[in-house]
Amino acid sequence: MRKVMKKILVTGSTGQIGSELTLELRRKYGGENVVAVGHKRKPSEMLLRSGPFVQVDLSNEKNIEEAVKNHDIDTIYHLAAVLSATGEENPQAAWSINMGSLYNVLEVARKLDLLRVFWPSSIAAFGPTTPRVNTPQETVLLPTTIYGVSKVAGELLCNYYFSKYDVDVRGLRYPGIISSEVLPGGGTTDYAVAIFYEAIKNKHYTCFVKEDTVLPMMYMPDCVKATIDLMEVDPTKVKRHDSYNVAGMSFSAGELATEIKKYIPQFKCDYKPDFRQKIADSWPLSIDDSAARKDWGWKPTYDLTAMTKDMIEKLSKRHAEGKL
Repeated sequence: MRKVMKKILVTGSTGQIGSELTLELRRKYGGENVVAVGHKRKPSEMLLRSGPFVQVDLSNEKNIEEAVKNHDIDTIYHLAAVLSATGEENPQAAWSINMGSLYNVLEVARKLDLLRVFWPSSIAAFGPTTPRVNTPQETVLLPTTIYGVSKVAGELLCNYYFSKYDVDVRGLRYPGIISSEVLPGGGTTDYAVAIFYEAIKNKHYTCFVKEDTVLPMMYMPDCVKATIDLMEVDPTKVKRHDSYNVAGMSFSAGELATEIKKYIPQFKCDYKPDFRQKIADSWPLSIDDSAARKDWGWKPTYDLTAMTKDMIEKLSKRHAEGKL
């Protein structure tokens, strides 16, 4: 009989992805069955109202183990991490947090024989020597940021725990994620979210990457769907336990600004690249996610046009209500 997830723990639940993923998991499995874990960010009222929320020190394996035992957890979605731009400001802390917490989660999963673990990698795992167009699933991984280095090491560690200890750990190499609900926290692709907020509030945005900078992106509904789909698929269909390439769309900063102008004609965008430009230049232009499509049926719903329309509608409504 196929085992199914019953009690889920989500770390990083107050972050950009975790906040929406947690709510969707609660809709799917029941609020009481999805325990949100937070640290620094204040949880939203919706997150607090919809199910249990606990503080867990992810640097302490015993704390994680206690939370898992206390809530009878069988599945962990481990999303807590220091992102690319923030990580470059304090590489030592980024390595310690990113790798230390992953190791602790995997150890708890091994010791307690948990059903499944999800851990996200990123396009940050790639580097300037990686083929940038239609970046293959298996390719050169020589990143230039500590965030990327931690993602490569994390992929290898996850695969090791599967091969050595039979921990069913699954992962996705996330592209830039665009969300209308929670602002991202310190990533190089953050401009693609901030530009919408500034366009609606101020009709102006100063972008920290060049106008012709192209990066792979994904809209949050597709991100959440890909994550849950991978975790729910039968183990026989999961051929990789490092991370699958996934993508939704690729566009330049200028193309995104042009699309926004269709809804806000007076919007103006200027470009003043900072240190994040160098990071963006080391990442792919587009992603080959054929392995995910073949193995477990991945297919995105949103392209640039559909995503922009939905973002503008949602944020405009919140702005009119004084909630933006």
